[in-house]
Amino acid sequence: MQGTELSKSIRLPALVLAGLLAGPMAGAYTLEELTFDDPARTAEFRDLINELRCLVCQNESLAGSQADLAQDLREEVYRMFKEGKGRDEVIDFLVARYGDFVLYDPPFKPSTYLLWFGPFVLIGIGAFFLVRTLLVKRKSPDKELSDNERQRLQELLAPETDRAASDQDALK
Repeated sequence: MQGTELSKSIRLPALVLAGLLAGPMAGAYTLEELTFDDPARTAEFRDLINELRCLVCQNESLAGSQADLAQDLREEVYRMFKEGKGRDEVIDFLVARYGDFVLYDPPFKPSTYLLWFGPFVLIGIGAFFLVRTLLVKRKSPDKELSDNERQRLQELLAPETDRAASDQDALK
């Protein structure tokens, strides 16, 4: 009788755990449900959501992101396509609402100059400091070692047997 009660007491937590693990999967999205009668329109929709950046994940497209906001944006883009709006209208709406960041390839305009030229400016600054450092290094001559420094260097570079002998001489 105790074996039956034990199996029932284990079964309930196992079912709860299974339910908790299955919950997020039930809410998972599939792009299969977002289709159009025209296969070309479906392809255009899929291409567009692959070109738009997820605002939460930032390095994933809307098509690949699992974030709730990405799901909402996919549905919004789908709704706009269903209403007959074109690709450019959808992009204009998203850029007006979320800024150029929603695009993987931001347009070339004054507000995005830093994105386009920033890496080159940083490389130029780094190259300037590298060349400057090398020129300064070249102009400063190497210092000659003093007699004490040369003797100390010879002691450090001497073979172990010479060091051991000099250590014993020093002890005497």
